[in-house]
Amino acid sequence: MVGTPDGTRHRRRLRRGDVGRAFLGLLGATVGFLLTSWLLPDFQVTSVAQAFLAAILVAVIGAVLRVFLVEAAVLLGWVGAILLGLLGQAVAVWVVFYAPYGLSAADLVTAVLASWIVAITSTLFVWVGTAGTDDAVTATLLRRARRKQASIPDPDVPGIVFVQADGVPYPVLDWCVRAGTLPTLSRWIRDGSHRAVEWRPKLPATTPASQMGILHGTIDGIPAFRWVDRPTGKVYVANRPGDAAAIEAMHSDGRGLLVDDGVSVSNLFTGDAPTAYVTMSAVGRSQETRESRRTISEFLGRPAGFARSMTRALSEIVRERFQARRAIRRDIRPRVHRGWGFTMERAALTGVVRDLNTTLVADAMLKGRRSIYVDYVDYDAVAHHCGILQPESLDALAGIDAVLAQLEAIAAVAPRRYHLVVLSDHGQSQGAIFVDRYGEDLATLVSRLADAPALGAVDNNEASGSLNSMMAGSADQDSVVGRAFGRASDRITEDSLEAESARPDEERFVVFGSGNLGLVYVAGQDHRLTRTELDQRFPALLPGLVAHPGVGFVVVDTVEHGPVAYGADGEHRVRDRVVVGVDPLAPYGEHAPEFVLRAATMAEAPDVYVNSLVDDLDEVAAFEGLVACHGGLGGWQDRGMVVHPVDLPMPTDMVIGADALHRVLVGWLEGCGHRRDLPTEAPEGAA
Repeated sequence: MVGTPDGTRHRRRLRRGDVGRAFLGLLGATVGFLLTSWLLPDFQVTSVAQAFLAAILVAVIGAVLRVFLVEAAVLLGWVGAILLGLLGQAVAVWVVFYAPYGLSAADLVTAVLASWIVAITSTLFVWVGTAGTDDAVTATLLRRARRKQASIPDPDVPGIVFVQADGVPYPVLDWCVRAGTLPTLSRWIRDGSHRAVEWRPKLPATTPASQMGILHGTIDGIPAFRWVDRPTGKVYVANRPGDAAAIEAMHSDGRGLLVDDGVSVSNLFTGDAPTAYVTMSAVGRSQETRESRRTISEFLGRPAGFARSMTRALSEIVRERFQARRAIRRDIRPRVHRGWGFTMERAALTGVVRDLNTTLVADAMLKGRRSIYVDYVDYDAVAHHCGILQPESLDALAGIDAVLAQLEAIAAVAPRRYHLVVLSDHGQSQGAIFVDRYGEDLATLVSRLADAPALGAVDNNEASGSLNSMMAGSADQDSVVGRAFGRASDRITEDSLEAESARPDEERFVVFGSGNLGLVYVAGQDHRLTRTELDQRFPALLPGLVAHPGVGFVVVDTVEHGPVAYGADGEHRVRDRVVVGVDPLAPYGEHAPEFVLRAATMAEAPDVYVNSLVDDLDEVAAFEGLVACHGGLGGWQDRGMVVHPVDLPMPTDMVIGADALHRVLVGWLEGCGHRRDLPTEAPEGAA
């Protein structure tokens, strides 16, 4: 159980450091005012004493003003929160330095510049004083806990915080723990309070399917990150708010993992949580978005909040551009192009979103909520573009480990005791991407072999979904910006992929890449085509795909044998477990036939599944522009991990499938005394 001796010692150490950090902050602000006076001719500070007094006054006045500014930010949504971060402290500087001489707009501009110089200097002083750790952030959260002591009716019932470290393969976790580069997890495992075990996601090894399985206990009906619904021609994309809500509505039985006083933070789906913050399927919930806006605004309104996040984001931008150029100079392989889009995504995720998610989780813990599930996508996003074991990816994983130390300290002062559980929704596999290896992407290959147009969608935007849900979840219809955002969204029509998928007038294809798993649909069809139908209409397609050196196997339906996996030298009839020639599924592990059969018999399955090769290095060829990927079979992408308290036992045999993992997690909650008042039958209208 997290929260007693190490957490208490950590809390006491943070309390003793509060005064020191406050002094460092004031000292940094003093130096900042002196530096501003030197840099800006219209900003005059005549002595160190005046600068120190100004630092005290700005801190006090800023604290008072933030109470009112936060309320304004809540009304404006996420734009208001950002404006609060940019201008909140500037107003305090403006009042302190210019009120005696009359306030003018020109002086406000100078005050904004001065506030940023002071904030950066103060943040630097505190960062150096805390040896570059997150102690200052943790101390801020603990001060909130001491101010707001929550009272709950069942303090003896322990809670569980589920921290999803998105995309971390078990071997990476194991190596990092052994190396000691994840201090918190290493301490837990070495001290015997936690155990690390491996679990096996089924096909597809992707966040929508795994999170649906973990949170709702079903992985059916989700063949990839995006897919075509044949009856309607609609293209479902899991990280679009409307699609996520529709997907969850189709699969939820009203008894999800978080249904009993749970909180969802930064996930695709809610798990039936009564409260969902920045969760894609819950974007637009009025009460939750207002609460999340308030928490985010309070975080960004603090001098150390927005300034710290933006300073970290700027440093990440510099680091990413340097590391991307270094990877080219050193000829790191495998490697993909790392442009400014990924640079900004990395800066936002590791510099801002991580702290915001932690603040929301800490807020839920301090309110005594029974269960909390949060998704940190830092490692997953960085590894996609850099590689599984590159320093920048492991640094992102170390950042998640630092979050665990913060949550451990919060657990020590929360109104109930908390178990901390860390898990990944899937692993990742790496390798040179398909288009770089062979000079054409999957859609182009399909078009060439079938002699028909093919429209492809191969860009991965799982991580950007966290940013989208953060903004959209803070801009619901109750906010000024939210109403404007909603009106703009209403004007957006279905994208070109949906239009193409519903056109029966000519032969054409819609092709999706989901890691190294390709989904090929013949547009405008009301059923899944069999091999006979495909061969009649496109005689060169399947033979060409099977013979391609970058393809490990393809799966199509047949009249005689059901789904069949075809390779260059043989076939595997997965329904009958009959192999003819060389088994194309043999390189993909003992569970491959079972996984392929389940995926290929879904109504949502494409006409053709295409899985890339897996080579002697366990590397695959992603159909997306990602050096590390997940979605298909091969490599480490189906090697998930769970780090759990020894008080919460895992089954003796390896857990196979996110739906099975859901049952384990539900058992833990029930063992803690949760879910006792749930109805025995699903609510009316639930799936």
